[in-house]
Amino acid sequence: RIPLSDQAYALLLGKIIRLDLTPGSILSEKDLINELGIGRTPIRESLQRLANEGLVTHIPNRGMFVAEISATSVRNIYEFRALIEGHTARLAANRATPEDLFLLEQLHHELSNSTSENRIDDYVGCDQNFHNALALASGNTYLQSAVSEIFNLHLRLWFFISRKSNNWQSSADAHEIMTAAVVDAIRNRSPDKAEEAITSYITNRHQEINQLL
Repeated sequence: RIPLSDQAYALLLGKIIRLDLTPGSILSEKDLINELGIGRTPIRESLQRLANEGLVTHIPNRGMFVAEISATSVRNIYEFRALIEGHTARLAANRATPEDLFLLEQLHHELSNSTSENRIDDYVGCDQNFHNALALASGNTYLQSAVSEIFNLHLRLWFFISRKSNNWQSSADAHEIMTAAVVDAIRNRSPDKAEEAITSYITNRHQEINQLL
């Protein structure tokens, strides 16, 4: 059985990432207990976990709030992503095994198919798997941890862009171009091109969301 705290975390994470719980909104324990049908202790544990990940903000004497999406927070997230994921792609281009490359190719095709077939949930799952597989191919366990930890923050911004543009496939198409370039660079053992592909994509997303804020 899945622990109640993990169930509460998954439910709240989904609502925050997909903006069902809007940035800045208060997270009332009583309301969450009634809505989710989960007790106070698991709710508190899940909120603390989300706070540690930067998706929830605790303001003393006021309570827990969904983290705001501000120009500063967006800048911090994308600067970190560019550094971490750019270097991850560079290392993957040097170290990826044939098995790593095969998995990345498969995930790229799955991303393309889920976009063309309008399967957003499948797309999100493949997106996470692609970035985790790229980190695994880097051969660096610390990068694997960092990429995994930043993903949910990035994903909420992706949903923010998609909702504002009212066209998630447009954002997905840009991501597909990036993944194709990264896979091709890894196949050709070109670390410069691998790093450039992912950092350029991240920079473009940063510029896009700044225009929407």
